[in-house]
Amino acid sequence: QTKGAVADYRALEGRRSQLQLIFTAIYVTVAVLLLMAAVWIGLVFADTLVRPLRELIMASERVRAGDLSIRVQGSDSTDELGSLARSFNRMTNQLESQRRELIEANRQLDQRRQFTETVLSGVSAGVLGLDEDGRVHLPNRSATELLGRSVDELVGHTLESAVPEMAELLESARSRQGRVVEGQVKVRRHGEMRILLARIAAERLDGEIRGF
Repeated sequence: QTKGAVADYRALEGRRSQLQLIFTAIYVTVAVLLLMAAVWIGLVFADTLVRPLRELIMASERVRAGDLSIRVQGSDSTDELGSLARSFNRMTNQLESQRRELIEANRQLDQRRQFTETVLSGVSAGVLGLDEDGRVHLPNRSATELLGRSVDELVGHTLESAVPEMAELLESARSRQGRVVEGQVKVRRHGEMRILLARIAAERLDGEIRGF
Protein backbone atom coordinates (compact mmCIF):
# COMPACT_ATOMS: atom_id res chain seq x y z
CA GLN A 1 0.00 0.00 0.00
CA THR A 2 2.87 2.34 0.80
CA LYS A 3 4.51 1.62 -2.53
CA GLY A 4 1.23 2.46 -4.32
CA ALA A 5 0.95 5.77 -2.50
CA VAL A 6 4.52 6.68 -3.43
CA ALA A 7 3.85 5.83 -7.06
CA ASP A 8 0.71 7.96 -7.06
CA TYR A 9 2.63 10.85 -5.45
CA ARG A 10 5.37 10.64 -8.06
CA ALA A 11 2.75 10.56 -10.83
CA LEU A 12 1.07 13.66 -9.43
CA GLU A 13 4.44 15.30 -9.05
CA GLY A 14 5.18 14.69 -12.74
CA ARG A 15 1.78 16.02 -13.79
CA ARG A 16 2.33 19.14 -11.68
CA SER A 17 5.51 19.86 -13.58
CA GLN A 18 3.67 19.40 -16.87
CA LEU A 19 0.86 21.67 -15.68
CA GLN A 20 3.39 24.30 -14.64
CA LEU A 21 4.98 24.14 -18.08
CA ILE A 22 1.55 24.45 -19.73
CA PHE A 23 0.55 27.40 -17.53
CA THR A 24 3.92 29.05 -18.19
CA ALA A 25 3.47 28.61 -21.93
CA ILE A 26 -0.05 30.00 -21.75
CA TYR A 27 1.16 32.96 -19.67
CA VAL A 28 4.00 33.71 -22.06
CA THR A 29 1.67 33.43 -25.06
CA VAL A 30 -0.89 35.78 -23.50
CA ALA A 31 1.85 38.21 -22.49
CA VAL A 32 3.28 38.25 -26.03
CA LEU A 33 -0.21 38.76 -27.50
CA LEU A 34 -0.87 41.62 -25.10
CA LEU A 35 2.50 43.17 -25.94
CA MET A 36 1.83 42.89 -29.66
CA ALA A 37 -1.63 44.40 -29.17
CA ALA A 38 -0.13 47.27 -27.15
CA VAL A 39 2.51 47.91 -29.84
CA TRP A 40 -0.13 47.85 -32.58
CA ILE A 41 -2.38 50.26 -30.65
CA GLY A 42 0.61 52.52 -30.06
CA LEU A 43 1.52 52.53 -33.75
CA VAL A 44 -2.06 53.30 -34.75
CA PHE A 45 -2.25 56.12 -32.21
CA ALA A 46 1.12 57.50 -33.30
CA ASP A 47 0.08 57.38 -36.95
CA THR A 48 -3.12 59.21 -36.05
CA LEU A 49 -1.04 61.97 -34.49
CA VAL A 50 1.71 62.07 -37.11
CA ARG A 51 -0.44 61.84 -40.27
CA PRO A 52 -1.82 65.41 -40.03
CA LEU A 53 1.66 66.76 -39.38
CA ARG A 54 3.03 64.78 -42.32
CA GLU A 55 0.26 66.15 -44.54
CA LEU A 56 1.04 69.68 -43.38
CA ILE A 57 4.74 69.24 -44.15
CA MET A 58 3.99 67.87 -47.62
CA ALA A 59 1.48 70.66 -48.25
CA SER A 60 4.04 73.26 -47.12
CA GLU A 61 6.56 71.86 -49.60
CA ARG A 62 4.02 72.13 -52.40
CA VAL A 63 3.22 75.71 -51.42
CA ARG A 64 6.95 76.48 -51.43
CA ALA A 65 7.07 75.04 -54.95
CA GLY A 66 4.28 77.43 -56.01
CA ASP A 67 1.18 75.24 -55.73
CA LEU A 68 -1.27 77.39 -53.77
CA SER A 69 -4.28 75.18 -54.55
CA ILE A 70 -3.22 72.55 -51.99
CA ARG A 71 -5.47 72.08 -48.96
CA VAL A 72 -5.02 69.82 -45.94
CA GLN A 73 -7.63 67.50 -44.47
CA GLY A 74 -8.71 67.40 -40.85
CA SER A 75 -9.88 71.00 -40.62
CA ASP A 76 -13.17 69.79 -39.10
CA SER A 77 -11.38 68.57 -35.99
CA THR A 78 -11.67 70.65 -32.82
CA ASP A 79 -8.20 69.92 -31.44
CA GLU A 80 -4.98 71.86 -31.97
CA LEU A 81 -4.15 70.01 -35.18
CA GLY A 82 -7.56 70.92 -36.58
CA SER A 83 -6.95 74.58 -35.74
CA LEU A 84 -3.54 74.37 -37.42
CA ALA A 85 -5.07 72.80 -40.53
CA ARG A 86 -7.75 75.53 -40.71
CA SER A 87 -5.11 78.24 -40.33
CA PHE A 88 -3.04 76.65 -43.10
CA ASN A 89 -6.04 76.48 -45.44
CA ARG A 90 -6.93 80.10 -44.72
CA MET A 91 -3.35 81.11 -45.45
CA THR A 92 -3.27 79.28 -48.79
CA ASN A 93 -6.69 80.72 -49.72
CA GLN A 94 -5.43 84.22 -49.04
CA LEU A 95 -2.16 83.67 -50.90
CA GLU A 96 -3.98 82.22 -53.90
CA SER A 97 -6.39 85.15 -53.96
CA GLN A 98 -3.56 87.67 -53.71
CA ARG A 99 -1.65 85.94 -56.50
CA ARG A 100 -4.71 86.08 -58.77
CA GLU A 101 -5.09 89.79 -57.98
CA LEU A 102 -1.41 90.44 -58.70
CA ILE A 103 -1.57 88.54 -61.98
CA GLU A 104 -4.65 90.51 -63.02
CA ALA A 105 -3.07 93.81 -61.96
CA ASN A 106 0.11 93.01 -63.91
CA ARG A 107 -1.97 92.06 -66.93
CA GLN A 108 -3.83 95.36 -66.80
CA LEU A 109 -0.58 97.30 -66.32
CA ASP A 110 0.96 95.54 -69.28
CA GLN A 111 -2.07 96.35 -71.43
CA ARG A 112 -1.93 100.00 -70.37
CA ARG A 113 1.80 100.15 -71.05
CA GLN A 114 1.33 98.66 -74.52
CA PHE A 115 -1.53 101.09 -75.22
CA THR A 116 0.54 104.05 -74.02
CA GLU A 117 3.53 102.98 -76.07
CA THR A 118 1.32 102.62 -79.14
CA VAL A 119 -0.12 106.11 -78.64
CA LEU A 120 3.23 107.74 -77.93
CA SER A 121 4.91 106.08 -80.89
CA GLY A 122 2.89 108.33 -83.20
CA VAL A 123 3.66 111.53 -81.27
CA SER A 124 6.30 113.74 -82.86
CA ALA A 125 7.26 115.37 -79.56
CA GLY A 126 9.66 113.52 -77.29
CA VAL A 127 7.90 112.12 -74.23
CA LEU A 128 9.50 110.56 -71.14
CA GLY A 129 7.53 108.90 -68.35
CA LEU A 130 9.26 108.93 -64.94
CA ASP A 131 8.36 107.21 -61.69
CA GLU A 132 8.28 108.97 -58.32
CA ASP A 133 12.05 108.53 -57.95
CA GLY A 134 12.72 110.14 -61.32
CA ARG A 135 13.63 106.90 -63.11
CA VAL A 136 12.67 106.65 -66.76
CA HIS A 137 10.18 103.88 -67.47
CA LEU A 138 8.54 104.98 -70.71
CA PRO A 139 10.39 106.85 -73.49
CA ASN A 140 8.86 107.19 -76.92
CA ARG A 141 10.87 106.96 -80.13
CA SER A 142 10.99 110.72 -80.65
CA ALA A 143 12.55 111.17 -77.20
CA THR A 144 15.34 108.71 -77.95
CA GLU A 145 16.07 110.48 -81.25
CA LEU A 146 16.00 114.00 -79.80
CA LEU A 147 18.15 113.07 -76.79
CA GLY A 148 20.52 110.83 -78.73
CA ARG A 149 19.98 107.99 -76.28
CA SER A 150 18.89 104.41 -76.88
CA VAL A 151 15.99 102.86 -75.00
CA ASP A 152 18.43 100.82 -72.87
CA GLU A 153 20.30 104.00 -71.94
CA LEU A 154 17.07 105.58 -70.69
CA VAL A 155 14.80 102.92 -69.18
CA GLY A 156 15.63 102.15 -65.56
CA HIS A 157 18.01 105.11 -65.20
CA THR A 158 17.31 108.35 -63.37
CA LEU A 159 16.75 111.39 -65.53
CA GLU A 160 19.74 113.07 -63.84
CA SER A 161 22.08 110.30 -65.02
CA ALA A 162 20.49 109.67 -68.42
CA VAL A 163 19.93 113.34 -69.34
CA PRO A 164 21.88 115.45 -66.82
CA GLU A 165 20.95 118.61 -68.74
CA MET A 166 17.39 118.22 -67.40
CA ALA A 167 18.33 117.68 -63.76
CA GLU A 168 17.66 121.30 -62.77
CA LEU A 169 14.22 121.29 -64.41
CA LEU A 170 13.29 118.06 -62.63
CA GLU A 171 14.32 119.48 -59.27
CA SER A 172 12.14 122.53 -59.94
CA ALA A 173 9.20 120.27 -60.81
CA ARG A 174 9.65 118.47 -57.49
CA SER A 175 9.58 121.65 -55.47
CA ARG A 176 6.78 123.53 -57.23
CA GLN A 177 3.33 122.29 -56.26
CA GLY A 178 1.07 121.59 -59.23
CA ARG A 179 2.97 123.71 -61.73
CA VAL A 180 4.44 122.79 -65.09
CA VAL A 181 8.11 123.66 -65.25
CA GLU A 182 9.37 124.79 -68.63
CA GLY A 183 12.79 125.77 -69.94
CA GLN A 184 15.33 125.48 -72.71
CA VAL A 185 17.83 122.65 -72.52
CA LYS A 186 21.04 122.46 -74.52
CA VAL A 187 21.94 118.88 -75.41
CA ARG A 188 25.19 117.99 -77.14
CA ARG A 189 25.29 114.56 -78.73
CA HIS A 190 27.89 113.27 -81.17
CA GLY A 191 29.33 116.75 -81.64
CA GLU A 192 25.94 118.27 -82.46
CA MET A 193 24.27 120.89 -80.24
CA ARG A 194 20.51 120.85 -79.92
CA ILE A 195 18.36 123.37 -78.09
CA LEU A 196 15.19 121.72 -76.81
CA LEU A 197 12.13 123.19 -75.18
CA ALA A 198 11.40 120.91 -72.22
CA ARG A 199 8.32 120.80 -70.00
CA ILE A 200 8.13 118.71 -66.83
CA ALA A 201 4.91 118.17 -64.93
CA ALA A 202 4.61 116.24 -61.67
CA GLU A 203 1.77 113.76 -61.30
CA ARG A 204 0.41 114.00 -57.76
CA LEU A 205 -2.05 111.91 -55.80
CA ASP A 206 -3.20 113.02 -52.35
CA GLY A 207 -0.37 115.52 -52.29
CA GLU A 208 2.33 112.95 -53.03
CA ILE A 209 4.31 112.76 -56.26
CA ARG A 210 3.54 109.57 -58.22
CA GLY A 211 5.60 110.34 -61.29
CA PHE A 212 6.56 112.93 -63.91
